[in-house]
Amino acid sequence: MGAYYLDWFNLFFRWFHVIAGVAWIGASFYFVWLDLSLRKPPQWKADKGISGDLWAVHGGGFYEIAKYKLEPEEMPKTLHWFKWEAYTTWLTGMAMLSIVYYANATAYLIDPSKVDFGSSIGAISTSLLFLFGSYFIYEVIVRSHLGKNSFIFSTIIFILLIIACWGSYQLFSDRASFIHIGAILGTVMAGNVFFGIMPAQRALVECVRRGEKPGKEVADLALQAKNRSLMNNYFTLPLIFTMISNHYPMMYSHAHGWLVLVFVGIITAIVRHYFNQKHLDNHKPRYLVIPAVLTVSLIIWMRPEPIEPLPVVNAAVAAETATPNSVPPTTTDSAVDGSTISTDAASNENITADVVPVTASADDAIMDVVHTRCSTCHAAQPTQQGFAAPPAGIILQTPTDMKTHKAKIVTAVQTGYMPLGNLTKLTDEERQQMVAYASGL
Repeated sequence: MGAYYLDWFNLFFRWFHVIAGVAWIGASFYFVWLDLSLRKPPQWKADKGISGDLWAVHGGGFYEIAKYKLEPEEMPKTLHWFKWEAYTTWLTGMAMLSIVYYANATAYLIDPSKVDFGSSIGAISTSLLFLFGSYFIYEVIVRSHLGKNSFIFSTIIFILLIIACWGSYQLFSDRASFIHIGAILGTVMAGNVFFGIMPAQRALVECVRRGEKPGKEVADLALQAKNRSLMNNYFTLPLIFTMISNHYPMMYSHAHGWLVLVFVGIITAIVRHYFNQKHLDNHKPRYLVIPAVLTVSLIIWMRPEPIEPLPVVNAAVAAETATPNSVPPTTTDSAVDGSTISTDAASNENITADVVPVTASADDAIMDVVHTRCSTCHAAQPTQQGFAAPPAGIILQTPTDMKTHKAKIVTAVQTGYMPLGNLTKLTDEERQQMVAYASGL
């Protein structure tokens, strides 16, 4: 019953997470585009302190947008702060991390073949330490003198993220490792808003309200906020990828999944850079060509090995091949030297040599594996703790079920996506047997 309520909580927070994420990312994209699209205003606007303006048409109306160098002529009574989009996205994301990966740690968070934490508490504690420890290191760097140089700052953070990608794969299940990198990115982005961007904006607004000229302290906050905002800009596309990555086991279940994640991060960051340059009227197609070439290279490198299915023959032929024939062979042909050969024997020999049939015993052997490793979750009434219903509605209890879902079975088992976290300890040999069997159905 507990799993039933967890599913509802998961659905609830997932919707809020998606809505908040779309609002946050949409606002981020919009303001980056807006800031880079502002043009030099006419002189009468410049005299009022406007540094750039933009005219737009949307929804049947015209919009005039102006950005002030520092303060407007009169402080508005109502000032909108863009912050809750970020906070809500992070809060709902942490709620989902807790519901999916912490409440079902043995199924989604832990991979015993990597680290045997011994208990869910140990794994969850390690996860929280990994997440907030990474953010603490980021805060130390961004607040240091290194954070004042955007190039050095970005290079250091990139190297640390590569280390984090590798580290997450050593600690957690493949699926959880991608989510942890996404959680780090999301935490850094929300932290940038809460600890950097918002304080700088508040300091600026307070100076304007008091009629004071911003001093060095406010200038330092503004520079730090600028670098934080730049980091958020380049983190956006990698974050979106990690948010949807659990739907693509071919990515995170790759033998070098951490390296796949690094390449995807590089590709998406370069694409983001292209659009940043385009908004500045710097059209540089190489920033689209490079990620396109890298993507094709990644696809080729990740391609799986071809599957060799087990040949399936007619059940009657299989039975005849497997059962010794008690009737003496019939000799119908004569050899050149006068000896005779058995047509039936030759035929049986060819069948045996050319075909390894999937017999009833092979079905039984595979189904024993399925019942032990798969059916605990993929049953009409799962016995595995944490599952109120079979994942994706797939039931695997008979050979007919295997044939119905063979395409999904081959992909899920070959990539290592199933069993989740290898909870039921499916061996490599059993995995190969299941893939070969399902491919031959």
